[in-house]
Amino acid sequence: MTPAPSGPNIAYIGLGSNVGERADHLRAAVAALAAEADITVTAVSGVLETMPVGGIEQPPFLNAVVEVETTRSPRALLDACQRIERERGRDRRTGGRWGPRTLDLDILLFGSAIVREPGLTIPHPRLPERRFVLGPLTEIAPKAVHPGLGRSVESLFEALGVECGPEEPCS
Repeated sequence: MTPAPSGPNIAYIGLGSNVGERADHLRAAVAALAAEADITVTAVSGVLETMPVGGIEQPPFLNAVVEVETTRSPRALLDACQRIERERGRDRRTGGRWGPRTLDLDILLFGSAIVREPGLTIPHPRLPERRFVLGPLTEIAPKAVHPGLGRSVESLFEALGVECGPEEPCS
């Protein structure tokens, strides 16, 4: 585990929603993050509509990525993200890992930190294989480096090749 440096860190958070007013959930998540003490939203990607992964039939997702600057620890940032999810109606006890959700907030990167704790893995373990996250992340931070792989998110995105969208899953 590589700890986060002290002082402000740049973190990237993936946003997803496929239940209810999806765009409203994403906008509310960005506003809620911006309203948090010790969190400043510094960039927001465009929104991408994609088919869900995991094999469960469900509506398409809207996905985006936000860049934040924070003095919080990775765990404290996760706690804020999960509270915001609950406030938007997310119930982690239903739907399972791949099920529909009003809002999903995932910490993708947290500075150069590598975190392996119960309930928290940073960088996000499936980041290198997910176009629906790498696309928006590349839009706002193409040179951000995946600390475990030593590669830019832009190079990870380019390595995936094929485009995806509403008609095809983005893995």
